[in-house]
Amino acid sequence: MIDKTTEIANPAEKNEEPKRFTFDYSYWSHDDFSKRDTDGYLVPSSPKYADQLRVFKDLGQGVLDNAWKGYNCSLFAYGQTGSGKSYSMVGYGANKGIIPVACQELFNTIDGKKSSGDTTEYEINFSMLEIYNEQVRDLLNPKGPSTQKGGLKIRQHPSKGFYVEELKNVPVTSYADIEHRMEEGTRNRTIAATNMNATSSRAHTIVAITFKQKTKAKGNQSMTRTSTMNLVDLAGSERAESTGATGDRLKEGSAINLSLTILGNVIKALADRSSSKKNVIVPFRDSALTKLLKNALDGNSKTIMIAALSPADINYDETLSTLRFADRAKSIKTKAVVNESPTEKLIRELKEENARLLAQLKGAGTVQEVKVKDEAGVSEMRQELEDVIRQNEREMEEMKKSWEQKLKESERSREDTEENRLREKRKTTPHLWNLNEDPQLTGVVVHFIDQGENTIGNSKAEPEPNIVLNGLSIQKQHAIIKFKNDVISIFPGLDLAKTTVNGEPVAGETVLHHNDRVVFGSNHIYVLSYPAEFKAAQETGKEFREVTWDIIQKEIAKSSGFDMDTKGKSKDEILLQEDLMKIMQFISEANAMSEELNKKVVFEIVLVSPQARGLKEGRTEIFVRMRNLLNDASWLWDKNKFINRKFLMQEMYQNYLQTGDNMVDKEEEDPFWEPDDAFVLVGSVQVYLETLAYMFDMEESLTVTDFKGNQNGVMSVSAVPCTADGSPLEDDADDIESPEDLIGKPLYFNLNITNIRGLPMKFNKKVYCKYKFYIDTKEYKTKMVAGTINPDFNYSERFSFPAVTNQLVNYLENEAFSIEVYAQQNTEIPQNKVALSTQQLQHADSIKQGNVAKHGGTGGLSSLDMDEIFKLKCSLAAAARRLNRKDGKLKRIIKLIKDSKNQNLDAVELKKLEKIINTADSKLFKSAAKLVMMQKKAEMNNSQVCTIQ
Repeated sequence: MIDKTTEIANPAEKNEEPKRFTFDYSYWSHDDFSKRDTDGYLVPSSPKYADQLRVFKDLGQGVLDNAWKGYNCSLFAYGQTGSGKSYSMVGYGANKGIIPVACQELFNTIDGKKSSGDTTEYEINFSMLEIYNEQVRDLLNPKGPSTQKGGLKIRQHPSKGFYVEELKNVPVTSYADIEHRMEEGTRNRTIAATNMNATSSRAHTIVAITFKQKTKAKGNQSMTRTSTMNLVDLAGSERAESTGATGDRLKEGSAINLSLTILGNVIKALADRSSSKKNVIVPFRDSALTKLLKNALDGNSKTIMIAALSPADINYDETLSTLRFADRAKSIKTKAVVNESPTEKLIRELKEENARLLAQLKGAGTVQEVKVKDEAGVSEMRQELEDVIRQNEREMEEMKKSWEQKLKESERSREDTEENRLREKRKTTPHLWNLNEDPQLTGVVVHFIDQGENTIGNSKAEPEPNIVLNGLSIQKQHAIIKFKNDVISIFPGLDLAKTTVNGEPVAGETVLHHNDRVVFGSNHIYVLSYPAEFKAAQETGKEFREVTWDIIQKEIAKSSGFDMDTKGKSKDEILLQEDLMKIMQFISEANAMSEELNKKVVFEIVLVSPQARGLKEGRTEIFVRMRNLLNDASWLWDKNKFINRKFLMQEMYQNYLQTGDNMVDKEEEDPFWEPDDAFVLVGSVQVYLETLAYMFDMEESLTVTDFKGNQNGVMSVSAVPCTADGSPLEDDADDIESPEDLIGKPLYFNLNITNIRGLPMKFNKKVYCKYKFYIDTKEYKTKMVAGTINPDFNYSERFSFPAVTNQLVNYLENEAFSIEVYAQQNTEIPQNKVALSTQQLQHADSIKQGNVAKHGGTGGLSSLDMDEIFKLKCSLAAAARRLNRKDGKLKRIIKLIKDSKNQNLDAVELKKLEKIINTADSKLFKSAAKLVMMQKKAEMNNSQVCTIQ
């Protein structure tokens, strides 16, 4: 950040010129700050750092000033998840963002004006909504119209534009009122997100503050100046881009991705229009978000956009995309006007508009005026006119109410919240508070633990549990928490109810302590606060660490068998751990959704090393296996494809909760489905061709192993040197003592894949092999063989190298290529499993998998060890063949020596020849010794090895 300019450099192209973007302000807030001891406020350590106060003075103060003048104002934050959008808009702790500071300053100014004798009447109303998956939810009235299918309706007013029908707009008289309402909205948002298994980072939140100033003009006429401040926290922008799920039929199929994609289209169209392009169509109507942002982007509003950036090099593409988005947005021009007119005039205009609309509804007039020919169109137009009339009537009723009436109604609606009483109770009573990936949604849901027995279950339980949780994997009788004699204990519910404490499953009575982490089902994550125990511990000097989302995700991953220790780990390994924590939560949710929707599949993490992917080096990658619990058919997805599918599963689950229907129009649209005839990876073999570097043939039977190291058959492979026309080499072919001797000479050989024996029975439909060799981009395939688990391919491919290079010699000596085996699966379903539910199948499968882990399946060697042994065997075979070749030569030399001695000739140096006879091939013994050591190690190692590469 240099003054108003933001520079971004491509980490992959060090010599590339940085890209520069200029804005009204460019703020740096990544470092160069210190935390103030008194309240935790982040204070600048250098002028480079922009603190929250500076951002408010530059941006928020302008919003307030315009609101006082009667302009509509909009402020929205755009950027990827975790870049600081919510921190800028809302903030946390003492580091308050633009929204709370603006609200506080607004009321401070009002109080100042009133104390100086100002007679102006001020009215402030507050609303808070969320757009998720193209559905609008009222966060202040979660049990109202928001619960209907499709959420709240968005209507269009002839003069005021788009609005949300039946959105709750509550009057507020102080900043404390707004703070309480925001807490209420955030709590409702958290509960809804957990129950519906929604992802907060994929939702847009719009806070609207309507500020009215009523004054008396000449003739005792009441004048109203109105300003609406729209404060918008957009979803993570990376969700608008392709998830990278290459080849997935459902890629970009999610409605969740729709709104930001269309917002980008709207911004581009408005920018084009501002640059005087003609016939530009702006697609405001294409999404719920862009409808509600139409005034902010193209109407009566003064608008500010904050583009939040991540400084991490791995986010370069996302950051560059955000900067380009902001660069286009800055060219957009809006036309703001002061919203001021007599109150009586506003009411009169609404009455006149209603009279005109009612006239339109009287029969044929509607048809002629809107020129609609078909009956369905007439009916739709009638409905729209009636909606506008109802909205106008509501507005007139609100205008006629006095401010005191509105406040009384608001106070009645707030009586049930009891915010202050609950805050005080938290200081003394044990309770569970929620933990969320989004810091804004953490600690807003509280369940108190009373003396005695506290039952936990879903809303279908009878009688109703003390603590009601709804959502994924929550059973009717899920768990029991007992609070007796100052001891808090948790007991498991039904056999299939999932509960963990500090990452460990609850199998019996478990005593809970302050700061313990408790997970109910798949996504209800809570932390226990026990004030009395905390106070007693403090007196003894004990300290409790802060519980974060990452801590609990590490616990879950560690309990699943993954190494989460960061000591001595490389950067790639630490990045893998971070990905694991994220994916494990997604896996848990996907399995829970499969269970609730009865999809009869289970999802598993598979870590795949670069060697298992046919690469010499690189990062270990996360893949996800979807396995059918009825017939054990499985499909392997890359991480991005799984994430894309997971969000589509969420859409299906949310629709199921609203309608009770989990069906799709077409099987292809089901995110839990893959076609039966799809070819899946059975496994692969690693082939080393070191013997070719000495012009020897190679013939091996290699084990076909999958990514977990399971043996899925044996492949017969050979590589045979030949002449250019494919004929066998003569016995007196060039003698290659060292691979370097091959450089510059021709090399021809046939690569043969003869057969595979012993494939698993489920792969008896169709099977083939494919591979890539050396630097060739061509993909080679065998023929397809059907109806057997012992396919004969009899495949042969000739490779020709007229002049061997140093690169090829190095490849033959040190590297391997991978032959992958693909097959269709037999998807017949055993009759004894058809009637079982997904929950029963998952339970039986977990027991089966537990037994496999207990007794072990692949003791001794990992698949990497097996590859190393095969490579050593190749070296050993090459060395042995060279020794045999030398042996033949030595026999002829011995005969020559004998003949020379018999003839009393001195032409042969006998000592040198005898030395050659006694010289052994050192590489032969080195390879043999290492091979023996590895086999001995395998015999001694009786412990189970990690089969996940």
